[in-house]
Amino acid sequence: MNPMPMASAFRLLFAAVILFGGAWPITKYALVDATPLWFGTGRAVLAALVAAALLAALGRLRFPAAEDRIAVLFLGLFQLGGFFVLTHLAVALVPAGRTAVLSNVVTYWLIPLSVLVLGEKVSRQRWLAAGLGLAGAAALIGPWAVDWSETDPLVGHILLVLAGLLWTIAIIATRKWPPKTPMFELLPWCFGIGALVLIPLALIMEPDGGVGPVAWLPLLYIGLIAAPIGTWCVIEAGRKLPGAVASVGFLMVPAFGVLVSTLWLDEPLGWDVIIGGLLIGASVVLATRG
Repeated sequence: MNPMPMASAFRLLFAAVILFGGAWPITKYALVDATPLWFGTGRAVLAALVAAALLAALGRLRFPAAEDRIAVLFLGLFQLGGFFVLTHLAVALVPAGRTAVLSNVVTYWLIPLSVLVLGEKVSRQRWLAAGLGLAGAAALIGPWAVDWSETDPLVGHILLVLAGLLWTIAIIATRKWPPKTPMFELLPWCFGIGALVLIPLALIMEPDGGVGPVAWLPLLYIGLIAAPIGTWCVIEAGRKLPGAVASVGFLMVPAFGVLVSTLWLDEPLGWDVIIGGLLIGASVVLATRG
């Protein structure tokens, strides 16, 4: 990849790190006065509305062209529908820092699927970077500190691993069938499909749920700012960066999320968090040079 496009993709990635890394601690805080699926639904609906309103004001709101619909469908169903369902259910069961880590660890899915589906070549240096990144993620998760005999942590972790798979499928789809229209113009439709997945599940699984007063400000921030802008940054970075680089780069999101969780929610900062952050940082540097 040429240096200029690579630099542009990394700027998008770093923006996603800031927006999404802080989103899970904010979501965890909001769930004291909201149920998970209704909060996720509100997030998707608000993001769809703000993206549509902005595009309408610019005169660029239009139905996706035929060549864009496969990417829109995969993003809406997998990254914004299924991913939101699994992660918002999981964040009620596990600490926000762990949610930020596992939901963004696509390395174990993205690199092998990029090789198998897209035929990408991955250098030894980038395989090593992926290994360092996974070791860093394992340190951040701290599986030795989890009581695996308890149902909630076990179910929560399984949901997050599956969420990473759904996100990976969406990335692979947008690389295999890249949309012709600028990605930002497709966001209202992607979020709209995600909302259509979430609404019936929220009605069925949380019939008495909703979003209370304490959760509205976090919901407005995530739905109006973090979700539309961060999702656009993530999708564009995932499309433009090689699979190995993207999968390692996305690990910076949970590292930042763990930092925010530690400072704001008083989740513990131990040697595992410090070592995990250093390993992820080293893996990103190694991947970009490979």
